[in-house]
Amino acid sequence: MQLTHLAQTERHIANGLRLIEKQEHIIADLDLDDIAIALELLATFRQMQSHAVAYRDRIIEELKQ
Repeated sequence: MQLTHLAQTERHIANGLRLIEKQEHIIADLDLDDIAIALELLATFRQMQSHAVAYRDRIIEELKQ
């Protein structure tokens, strides 16, 4: 069961990295007037990514036991 969760979490992390990279490119192309919302979205993506990485790390620790 934990191996399934680990695999799913790894996919979520990979997808999250792609979303973050895409959002960074979008921000780079925006005018200063439009950037605030895009930066908020990027911060949300990074927070979600942090949670996914922490969850993955917990699963790995459980598997070691």
